[in-house]
Amino acid sequence: MTIAVLPAAPAAADDLSIWPASTAPLPHGALSVGGVALTAIAERFDTPVYVLDEGEVRGRCRAYRDAFPDADVLYAAKAFLSRAMVRWVREEGLGLDVCSAGELELAVAEGFPADRVVLHGNAKSPHDMAAALRLGVGRIVIDSPGEIARIAAAVGPSGSQKVLVRVVPGVAAGGHEKIRTGTEDQKFGLSLTDGSASRAIARILGRPELALVGLHCHIGSQITEVKPYLTAVRRMVGLMARVRDAHGVVLPELDMGGGHGIAYRPGEPALDLAELARALRAELVESCAAAGLTVPRLAIEPGRAVAGPAGVALYRVLALKRTAGRVFVAVDGGMSDNPRPALYGARYAPRLVGRRSTAGPAVATVVGRHCEAGDILAADVPLPGDLRPGDLLAVPVAGAYQFAMASGYNLVGRPPVVAVGGGAARLLVRRETPADFRARDVGA
Repeated sequence: MTIAVLPAAPAAADDLSIWPASTAPLPHGALSVGGVALTAIAERFDTPVYVLDEGEVRGRCRAYRDAFPDADVLYAAKAFLSRAMVRWVREEGLGLDVCSAGELELAVAEGFPADRVVLHGNAKSPHDMAAALRLGVGRIVIDSPGEIARIAAAVGPSGSQKVLVRVVPGVAAGGHEKIRTGTEDQKFGLSLTDGSASRAIARILGRPELALVGLHCHIGSQITEVKPYLTAVRRMVGLMARVRDAHGVVLPELDMGGGHGIAYRPGEPALDLAELARALRAELVESCAAAGLTVPRLAIEPGRAVAGPAGVALYRVLALKRTAGRVFVAVDGGMSDNPRPALYGARYAPRLVGRRSTAGPAVATVVGRHCEAGDILAADVPLPGDLRPGDLLAVPVAGAYQFAMASGYNLVGRPPVVAVGGGAARLLVRRETPADFRARDVGA
């Protein structure tokens, strides 16, 4: 049996570039985040556990506000939402983008102003619509022709609801085909090229219950280049100009969505926020000048780029299995707390913490505990060759689309979320327990 052993790479092993800015090395191979040792969090809250650096979240909110001072920055709740996150986002001056009544009602219950919320969704349920109108949501994004009459009927003849139209601009961008949403022939939005968007706009303008205030587009996720956004802006401004020419209406708002890419492993590209802000604003001004349009109020919707780098997931090693040429490292979590690798091939960089190893790195595949061959958290990654059961592994960039997409597969129970900051740790969301599963199962 031959196990691939990598040459020692101390510089890479010490690379903390993708970790929260507060991350600091401690003796004996330990790390702290937010002034709290990760080993202490694992001992206190058990594993698996999500760790969220409050200071990193707030700092990233402020970075967006500074980069886009004249725009509406809406945090995309689908990336990660909790009562604490609602409060942090509100206090940092961001709006909110939600996709369901559940997200909306949690936010409003925590004191978030409903008029600073935008409701998305390609298939909004009656409950979603009712909650949005009852709570006074700021904007509803119309995603299909059938929604026009549904929303108008729900609003009634004596009311008025501000709406945006989601447009598919025909721009391909994003890290994987399953998260590219700006191209034709997919479930989101109304096509620019086949006239669907223009026809929907004309219908909305004929409904007094609906106040069309602007256009919306979202071209994908994990986008690391600025150019696709600029192409989308030009096409959206072109449509706004045609709306003015056809209907005499100048739309005052343009929401360019999110999808801002981040690095999940050292050396990977990430979207340059300062360059995006500069280039997006310049393109918007130039395109509007060429079309003779007043520059609309811009909105953007970062989610992953705010929450992702603020999170760390902690796991205990349960078992090791060595086969011809490969080491499988089985941990106490898996696809129930992080389905992203199985869904669209996401790659992570796990790290041993709490023990300084003198062994050279070996190629390993970190797998979960679930009954699926595809339950792989990190394939072909360098880990110490003397890894053993009981070791603690930390996975950075775990703040987005892990807790939010976690499931009850195998009735394992979803991990808790622990916030860190100022040298203290506090529980935000408790661990799901067998009692929770039994309480929901009311059959006999």
